[in-house]
Amino acid sequence: MSLLEIADLRGGYGEVDILNGVSLTLEAGEIVTVAGTNGAGKSTLAKAIVGLLPVVRGVLNFEGQGILGLPPELRMARGIGYVPQVANVFPSLSIVENLQVVGGVANQKARMGELLDAFPALAQRRRARAGSLSGGERQQLAFARALMASPRLMVLDEPTAALSPKMVADAFERIRALPRFGVSVLVVEQRARQSLAVSDRGYILDGGKVAMSGAASALLSDDRAASLYLGRHAGR
Repeated sequence: MSLLEIADLRGGYGEVDILNGVSLTLEAGEIVTVAGTNGAGKSTLAKAIVGLLPVVRGVLNFEGQGILGLPPELRMARGIGYVPQVANVFPSLSIVENLQVVGGVANQKARMGELLDAFPALAQRRRARAGSLSGGERQQLAFARALMASPRLMVLDEPTAALSPKMVADAFERIRALPRFGVSVLVVEQRARQSLAVSDRGYILDGGKVAMSGAASALLSDDRAASLYLGRHAGR
């Protein structure tokens, strides 16, 4: 049984579908990248998984149970964490307060200590307001907030958006390390090559459908994937 199973998923924000029959799976312990050109439906798929897409049809199972009709808060209670591209922290609250507002956490103080140990840059500035953090620090806080509730799946929507080149590299290393927290990861990412490099498998969307899929290493070496979707021809 796959941790996440999606079959023939369709939907959008009105009468026009943006997702046009997406099917994919994600296994426990995997990092899976969803890539594609602008407008391919990547972020729309992320919103469908976490319950933020108004109109959705098809199959969406998590741990073998259908979640298509559940509101976002119940999906999170089931074990799905989400890091949106923007507005992913509370800027007026401190780092510690951002972690404290996550509800339903057993042994909250101990869990917070574990995550501050795992993100030492946050521990050093634990009393600082989130709005004063650098882009990289803010992203670390967004990851830590999502991890507070010990999810089994994390959905990351464009996690490297607006980061400097150095911070982008650091972000992908943090994504590579996320399974150490006992979480599987689905990454929606414009920087497809770098994201696939830290992933087990990948799916490439085009026009709201899966155009290509396979092992991350195979997609990175595929001439067609490189020329059409990944921004640079394989091996060149």
